[in-house]
Amino acid sequence: MTIDIAIINGTVLPMGGAKPIANGVVAITGNTIAAVGPADQVDIRGARKVVDASLSAVMPGFCDSHTHIASNMLLRGLLEDVKLFEWLSTMWQLKRNFDPETLYWASLTGLVEMVKSGITTFNEHFDAYAVEPEIEALKKIPLRATLGYGFADRGLYAPITDWSWKTLNNFGDLVAKHHKTRDGLLQIGLSPHAPYSCGEEMYRLTREVADAYSVPIHTHLAEGTQEMAYMAENYGTSPVRWLESLGFLKGDITAAHCTQLDTEDMKILAAHDVKIGHCPCCNAKLNSGTMPLKCVLEHGITVGLATDGPASHNTLDMFQEMKFAGLIHKDKTNDVEFLKTHEILELATAQGAKAMNRPETGQLVPGMMADVIVVDLDKAHSLPVYDTAAALVYSSRADDVTHTIVNGRMLMENRIVAGIDEAEIRREFRTRAHALRQRSLG
Repeated sequence: MTIDIAIINGTVLPMGGAKPIANGVVAITGNTIAAVGPADQVDIRGARKVVDASLSAVMPGFCDSHTHIASNMLLRGLLEDVKLFEWLSTMWQLKRNFDPETLYWASLTGLVEMVKSGITTFNEHFDAYAVEPEIEALKKIPLRATLGYGFADRGLYAPITDWSWKTLNNFGDLVAKHHKTRDGLLQIGLSPHAPYSCGEEMYRLTREVADAYSVPIHTHLAEGTQEMAYMAENYGTSPVRWLESLGFLKGDITAAHCTQLDTEDMKILAAHDVKIGHCPCCNAKLNSGTMPLKCVLEHGITVGLATDGPASHNTLDMFQEMKFAGLIHKDKTNDVEFLKTHEILELATAQGAKAMNRPETGQLVPGMMADVIVVDLDKAHSLPVYDTAAALVYSSRADDVTHTIVNGRMLMENRIVAGIDEAEIRREFRTRAHALRQRSLG
């Protein structure tokens, strides 16, 4: 067996419940993990490329189970310190003026940020509605991605009603063109926006289309108090109960946020194997509440960590998300022993992959996809490293990632992203973003 890439001398964290391996080796052949183990147990003779990971952690790339890239890159820092619905209203003033070229450069900038921060797999919910620019950008920086076409038919999002119905009714064409293409890296899905922006007929048709074409669903759910009030007033029930009444809930769904769940809601989600993309930074910033993670996990619900978009989180940094998750849940539960460092890492990798229905990644296990990152721990802000998991969760930063490998391909080596002009990308994005803001808000 020929080894294409051998990563040596690092502390390997395979995840999926496996213990760290000191002085470990990860061997990659083609696009898959060929072997993982101690240095004296993995033969790497003849390896075509060797990466020395001394004083570094070697782990699966982060799996961001709920985010918005193309649209939210253009909204970063636009509006702070307001409530969710008011925030959404201002954001829409820019979204309605999006153009494909601007979205392309925004997508590229987001992909640069992700690859440089160790995110190798992401679950995109399109609230920009134009998906093609990001599909094009992924040709330049080929991360593992599920791109969810966003739909809505009421309220703030009423202007995209006709587009939503047309796209839903012709989704088979998009599946044939894009789903499970590019060596399996690219998948597409269905993203009805939220129960307050999509009606019964749209959710029912989304379910029919998902069943017909075996594509995943990605929706916002039980995100904040304003949503709960809207659902109570218009439907007399909770968002979770309403979707269950439509026969919508199944295991192919990633439900983002879920901060406002009660015990009955959790039982329903567990019974239907609905997964959750958990966004603690975003939820805290927008005062959407804190998902009752301890209770959710006790109900057996799969949960992945997620950044949400740069509009509400401001960065695509899973290190920040991990640290804040640990802090806020210890505080909210009044239980310092809840959510240990290795459990947080699982939420950001193996569980994140499962939460977005991409189980082929998120672990360093022979036969799984070779999505690997190397994180330099020999930093003043990380030393001394008594415990690798603790250093990664509470001390490390996005720019500590030195190497990013996706599908067996080295996308970043020693902080240099292959095949792009990063300065050009930043320049084009900066120019187009400021022009968009000017023509949208004056």
